[in-house]
Amino acid sequence: MDKTVKEGLRDVVVANSSICIIDGQMGKLRYRGVDIDELARHSTYEETAYLLWFGDLPDREQLEEIEDRLVAHRELGESIRNVIKALPNTLHPMEVLRTIVSALPGCDVQAGDTGSSATIDKAIRLTAKLPTIVAYSHRCLEGREFVSPNPALSHAANFLYMLRGQVPTLLEAETMNLAMILMAEHDLNASTFAGRVTASTLSDMYSAITTAVGTLKGPLHGGASQWTMEMMLAIGTLENVEPYIKGELAAGRRIPGFGHRVYRKVADPRSVCFREKLKELCTAAGDMHWYNMAVRIAEVVYETSGLYPNVDYFGGPVLYSLGIPLNLFTPVFAISRIAGWIAHMIEQYDDNQLLRPLSNYVGIREKEYVALEARNGESMLVSA
Repeated sequence: MDKTVKEGLRDVVVANSSICIIDGQMGKLRYRGVDIDELARHSTYEETAYLLWFGDLPDREQLEEIEDRLVAHRELGESIRNVIKALPNTLHPMEVLRTIVSALPGCDVQAGDTGSSATIDKAIRLTAKLPTIVAYSHRCLEGREFVSPNPALSHAANFLYMLRGQVPTLLEAETMNLAMILMAEHDLNASTFAGRVTASTLSDMYSAITTAVGTLKGPLHGGASQWTMEMMLAIGTLENVEPYIKGELAAGRRIPGFGHRVYRKVADPRSVCFREKLKELCTAAGDMHWYNMAVRIAEVVYETSGLYPNVDYFGGPVLYSLGIPLNLFTPVFAISRIAGWIAHMIEQYDDNQLLRPLSNYVGIREKEYVALEARNGESMLVSA
């Protein structure tokens, strides 16, 4: 048996999937065959979720049905609200989200049912409730009253409304919708793969999504957009860009928002869409600072290291321009990626194989057991 280790599972194929196709050489991304650029320009998050879950774009009646069902399940029950209120205010918003997702089965009689109908029901409930959880927990943390969902608003616009307490402008709503579409799916990324591993044990969808949320929390996966914006804030001015970036690279430090496991020699197509939207936002605001800075940093990084921006790079200042707090950037990623996570859970349940890889053992092959009385060694425990 070949047990050659591929670090980080790089280029290892573990499943057949019809959800997402990525051409890392040409910089192309398609959901169920539909180009991401077309979806970003013309689609809605609700329509994109339907495409990911069912494999095709909905007709008008199908779209209206899924929109209505998502609206109907936005509210949180009193018990879940009470759990959020009771959580320590020292928790990161992703830790709150992870905790609440794991508590949701207590309010769902279909929680353990992995049948196709129940799976879609849970998909709708989870997709509808995650933005409410993020908005409600954030307002709780700030000591502000919860803003009830607005049934007249789209999925993306309603999130901004619940978060900020005011109806977003058309441009803001369009921007949030675009951001959620761009972050909705990306093949077997770390969080999606982790969720599929959980689903492969035939555990329930809530457990699989909890796994995915916990994985997304890591700064090497979902946290990069926050890290990117923090870097831009630290740089401050255009004049500081070149010395800052070259200084970081000379010190061997990574520049957040650049490089990608899949898009190695081309720009991430999602970053191209985000760049266009950032320019539109800054033009509308009459202040091109963040656009000019983002473009200049990208130029210096490419000139110095040959790296292209990934989805997090221009996505960071776009979310910042919408007034979304930095510590909510990763939760926003989660409420967007939920559609893709669920598509993969559906696919896993439909044709399940337990995901159980092997490791290559490199430790001592044989070791004699020594009686406790004869052992003499320093403690490996470190006291707190």
